[in-house]
Amino acid sequence: MAHATLIVTCSGGTYFDRDHYVDVHLPLALSCWQRYGLESTSAFFPRDANAADVSVGIYRFRDEDALRAALASTETEAVMADVPRFTDATVSRAAGTPL
Repeated sequence: MAHATLIVTCSGGTYFDRDHYVDVHLPLALSCWQRYGLESTSAFFPRDANAADVSVGIYRFRDEDALRAALASTETEAVMADVPRFTDATVSRAAGTPL
């Protein structure tokens, strides 16, 4: 089976704590979802066309079944509860598999 990737973007909002996101949130997601097949997490911080800060979280799972199992797990509540600690931005998710 092919790996599956969850891309989480945060844009807009009045604050974004990059240190918390990288040092706390990504390790939290890994500890919560690793048992379901999350293999790695990383962050990317581009600027959009209007020079606004954007964050991109990349969550790589073993396969699509692992991604679905992680998102459906009770541990997802802890991951989501951490979001207001680093941002009030709009959060969007997209999932896919490599070509």
